[in-house]
Amino acid sequence: MVKIFNHYVSKLVSALLLVEIFVLILSLYAAHDLLVAYGIPVRPLDAGFFASASAYALVTALSMAAFGLYHLDGKPTASMTAMRLVPAAGLGFAISAVFLHMLPELYADMRVLSLATICSGLAMLVLRSLVFRTFELSFLESRVIFVGEGALAKECSSLAVDTIFPKKYNVVGFVPVRTEETAVSPSALLPDGESLFSIAKKHDVREIVVSAQNRRGGSFPLHELLECKLNGIKVTGAAAFIEREARQIRVDSLYPSWLIYGDGFNQSALRTLIKRAFDLVVSLMIFTVSLPVMLLTAVCIWLEDRGPVIYRQERVGKNGKSFYVLKFRSMRSDAEKGGKPQWAQANDDRTTRVGRIIRKLRIDELPQIINVLRGEMSFVGPRPERPYFVQQLSEQIPYYNVRHTIKPGITGFAQVRYQYGSSVEDAVQKLQYDLYYVKNHGLFLDLMILVETLQVVLFAKGSR
Repeated sequence: MVKIFNHYVSKLVSALLLVEIFVLILSLYAAHDLLVAYGIPVRPLDAGFFASASAYALVTALSMAAFGLYHLDGKPTASMTAMRLVPAAGLGFAISAVFLHMLPELYADMRVLSLATICSGLAMLVLRSLVFRTFELSFLESRVIFVGEGALAKECSSLAVDTIFPKKYNVVGFVPVRTEETAVSPSALLPDGESLFSIAKKHDVREIVVSAQNRRGGSFPLHELLECKLNGIKVTGAAAFIEREARQIRVDSLYPSWLIYGDGFNQSALRTLIKRAFDLVVSLMIFTVSLPVMLLTAVCIWLEDRGPVIYRQERVGKNGKSFYVLKFRSMRSDAEKGGKPQWAQANDDRTTRVGRIIRKLRIDELPQIINVLRGEMSFVGPRPERPYFVQQLSEQIPYYNVRHTIKPGITGFAQVRYQYGSSVEDAVQKLQYDLYYVKNHGLFLDLMILVETLQVVLFAKGSR
């Protein structure tokens, strides 16, 4: 992982993105030269060609991201890659063609752009095949030792080996500290009698993860860990390891001192100003583009049962202040006739026919743009919850109210990383993503979430 503006990004994804942007730029030059070589009359190169090539590359890369080509859950096959690359390249071509024609100073020749799209698509299929094969090589794996043998050590090791592709870690074993019940396989325990540094050096270990829950007592190798760090071996705490690999902050690893003295959780005036500017720009753009869709949705909702189009519901916002969120009504008007709030369920029978469609496509959330323009919400942030559930969850989940230190959002990190929540257990998992966002939020992470939201909408992930 590499950390970019406080957000952890896969090294593979980072390298792939940079190389593919270069390939996309190069393809435009290659397409031009190829057409000229075959005597086909095209517009000659000019000063605006590099700017045009760069714009085409960025638009196509964003289209690829929206189709999930930079979200690697498992090793993609050539056919899986092609199925997403073809529509992504087509979308990139269409947007680039419109954009380049709108600005006369840029280079816009459809024959060059068409050939570049074909050439870059084929080149990226070959490139990805080679890159994925390279990242399978074992010498790229980082050898790691876990200090501890309890439940936390088992969880961290599972996280290290659960990544299907690319495999990043080779777990050497566990150094027992004898202060907790053993939860890992006894065969994975490293033998006593050697110093931690000797074990790490013998096994060519690059990182040691301190995953012992009880760090007190004479058996905890504090001085040995210091020796390892001073000799160039990375020493990482379990909470930091989980944050890096799962992009979550564990609720049970949070302490007031960590919130106060640790990095992140920055709520500076500058960050707030940048976030507000981002909210206004993105909201106005999406409102303008989606206005015809919203008008059509309003007509369909009214025609189905002649009920109200907009649904107003009380939610908890920043600093615990309540406001009314606006949504297109997707359930029957008597969905909560008993008066008691209910979790939304999979295949909820209270949902109308139009409601099922607009929920699937997330169109029901669009009226919340008005909440953003009013300043009650941000475009990206933890999803706002109802007061009834907030009170319930605050009593059961430690630090639940930390998510209320920033404005709630239309979309959020938990929404693109976790399925729709309908229980306290789901709320815990989503909170751990929300805490990661509250700790590390910034313009870069907001843009990443916005791109991932497009993927969620395109493939109807997590909707109910």
